Amino acid sequence: MSFIGPKPVRLRLDAVAYESLRQWVLRRDGWRCQACGTMSNLEVHHKEFRSHSGHDSEENLITLCNACHACVHGHALESGQ
Repeated sequence: MSFIGPKPVRLRLDAVAYESLRQWVLRRDGWRCQACGTMSNLEVHHKEFRSHSGHDSEENLITLCNACHACVHGHALESGQ
């Protein structure tokens, strides 16, 4: 099966613009994991993964701690948490 037509456009920011957006998302979310509420080891997660045409946009990003982020992606934690 082949795909006919143009590829979907994905919005990806350069490193400087992405870091600015990342900081904005962290501030918006009150520097807290939106799943468990911790304020440690925070990361910004794409709700719709980039690999599934998710955009680098404020609507598609959420603050998660590294433990919750790993759970979302189905990875076991090495620290045993």
